[in-house]
Amino acid sequence: MTLNAQTRKWSGADIPDQSGRVVVVTGANTGIGYYTACMLVDRGAHVVLAVRDLAKGNAALARMVAACPHADVTLQELDLSSLDSVRAAADRLRATYPRIDLLINNAGVMWTPKQVTADGFEMQFGTNHLGHFALTGLVLDRLLPVRGSRVVTVSSLGHRLRAAIHFDDLQWERRYDRVAAYGQSKLANLLFTYELQRRLAARSDAKTIAVAAHPGGSNTELTRNLPAVIRPAAKLLSPLLFQSPEMGALPTLRAATDPAVEGGQYYGPDGFAEQRGHPKVVTSSAQSHNEDVQRRLWAVSEELTGVSYPI
Repeated sequence: MTLNAQTRKWSGADIPDQSGRVVVVTGANTGIGYYTACMLVDRGAHVVLAVRDLAKGNAALARMVAACPHADVTLQELDLSSLDSVRAAADRLRATYPRIDLLINNAGVMWTPKQVTADGFEMQFGTNHLGHFALTGLVLDRLLPVRGSRVVTVSSLGHRLRAAIHFDDLQWERRYDRVAAYGQSKLANLLFTYELQRRLAARSDAKTIAVAAHPGGSNTELTRNLPAVIRPAAKLLSPLLFQSPEMGALPTLRAATDPAVEGGQYYGPDGFAEQRGHPKVVTSSAQSHNEDVQRRLWAVSEELTGVSYPI
């Protein structure tokens, strides 16, 4: 390998041709999800924008088509905070697409005031983890036979911030801490990815891999729930801490499209503290690799969602 190949930064220009591939992106109407979908559309993929708000989804679709007239893009209603909505969306996807090449679990909420989902789950854990766990399980049979198919789940640097899986109080009914609850949900994303990859690898006929990514510090709508006390500092430090959503989408895009990606890898920015920069393989916390916790969370997630995986 030449020095240039070793040091060159991966960018959107490195995304291979995606013609003929079917991609589902959750939360694709704004922020990182929007730019992830937009760049895949530009490379020729058929992209399904799986969104909670259809009005915002239609606006995003119109922007994509205006920017890329050849865009092959459709809309699917999906509210990850409702298992009924997840099941309805999965049924529609399965009926429409005999194959899915990429499922990108991108949507999420961050640092929300205490709320519960339609099914009574704490909002961040229910949306960020359980909704995606259920969706993936319900459509996985459309990915398994497809060579090169991937499940990419977007985690966060927050998986290290006061994060643990509180099996004795997963729904934060005793005492709610929105930062720690977000950390739990993002840690769950990684535990899910690693356990899914282990199960896929154990199946000799599976052609799918599971990969994770995080965007670093990205200037998106997720920051709207920052505590008021730190908003002035965050605004002041924004040029140092946050990058554009276009850059924030690159780790997801690399995890989804780079032919060299391996199952169980985790991609994030290459800059200081993984806040900014171009995507590379990064490491996650020690507890995210705890196989006992991975298996226990998987079992609990199946029980809570009622979704069993075909692996």
